[in-house]
Amino acid sequence: MRSAWLLAVSALLAGSAHAAPLTYVAALDLAARSAPSLRAKAADIDAAQSSVAAAGRLPDPKVRLGLDNFPVAGPAAGRFGPDSMTMATVGVTQDMPNSEKRRAERERATADIGAAQAGQAVEARNVRLNTALAWIDLYFAERRLAALDDAGRAIARMRAAAPAQVANGTARPAQTLEPEQLDAALGDRRADLVAAVSKARAMLGRWTGDMAAEAAGDPPEVAVDEAALRAGLDDHSSLRAYDASLRQADADVDLAKAGKRSDWAWDLAYQHRDPMWGDMVTAGVTFSLPLFASTRQDPIIAARAHTAASVRDQKEAARRDLAASLQADLADHAMHHDRLHRALETLVPLAQRRADLETASYAAGTAGLADALSAQLALAEARIDTFDRQADVARDGVRITLTYGADPR
Repeated sequence: MRSAWLLAVSALLAGSAHAAPLTYVAALDLAARSAPSLRAKAADIDAAQSSVAAAGRLPDPKVRLGLDNFPVAGPAAGRFGPDSMTMATVGVTQDMPNSEKRRAERERATADIGAAQAGQAVEARNVRLNTALAWIDLYFAERRLAALDDAGRAIARMRAAAPAQVANGTARPAQTLEPEQLDAALGDRRADLVAAVSKARAMLGRWTGDMAAEAAGDPPEVAVDEAALRAGLDDHSSLRAYDASLRQADADVDLAKAGKRSDWAWDLAYQHRDPMWGDMVTAGVTFSLPLFASTRQDPIIAARAHTAASVRDQKEAARRDLAASLQADLADHAMHHDRLHRALETLVPLAQRRADLETASYAAGTAGLADALSAQLALAEARIDTFDRQADVARDGVRITLTYGADPR
């Protein structure tokens, strides 16, 4: 059994041999600088900004090279001759989309920038929240393990007296097996907590890039201002993302409506003929004729308008969901505070009194070793449970303020 304990300790030390202390604030700063998802969102903004310069520009001109009026029948078929109609042509054509279409394209490109920026704000909030929760998980996982180790050392000291009791006849030989059983249970519990520390460290490393960090310092003291949180929901980054999507949808509606206005194009061509006839120049203008809007442009306009209406409804649904989630999280926060108060004021003191009484009774020979050890283990579990409740309160405070509060500037 001692070898199993040593293996568990070795595993923990191996996982933290190169661990570096990382405070809560330092973890948030490191994640903000190194999270790949934030770099990806920054690249999205750069891409959208780069596209603005091309939005609403005229399309590229077209060059035409051709041979016009070459005879394929009659006496001159297949031959270049002094025919007044045969000519080599070179020309240029420029399409001219209507001004409303070009304006809508520029608005759509600008809306794309806003959507990319809103997406970055949402992701920044997500990174900050997940980093904070991962740090808190690691902090309390390490404290739970330390509390169990303290109990293990106290139990080990009491176990050392068991053989002496058997020798002087104050305990039956079978009773010496009870500490071994308790030790095995303690080893299982410790293995769970070691795994919890490793998982929490891995999750923190997922956001900060530091896979060997240790939570240093104290957890944040978060004051939850319910009134301010409720008042600021309408400016929440997730709702602003819907506003950006709505601007995109409205620009798409304008672009579809612009399809009902005529586009035009101009062209200019130079025709080279036989010298005896002389060269020619041709110039012209063409216009599109949106004559069948009911089956072409109008359905597209209606589809884009329905998309914009859908975004508006989605935003309202998201706003209601956000408000309901805030209310539910506040209720959980109040409940977790109540549970923590009960643990600190009642459960841990009672477990401590029981452990003290059982230890005193064991020392006086009126209680068995198993009773004293069980009381010590119960005290350790009460302390670990208190850390669980403290973690719930800390997670609530961080989750509520970072999920529903104002975006960091």
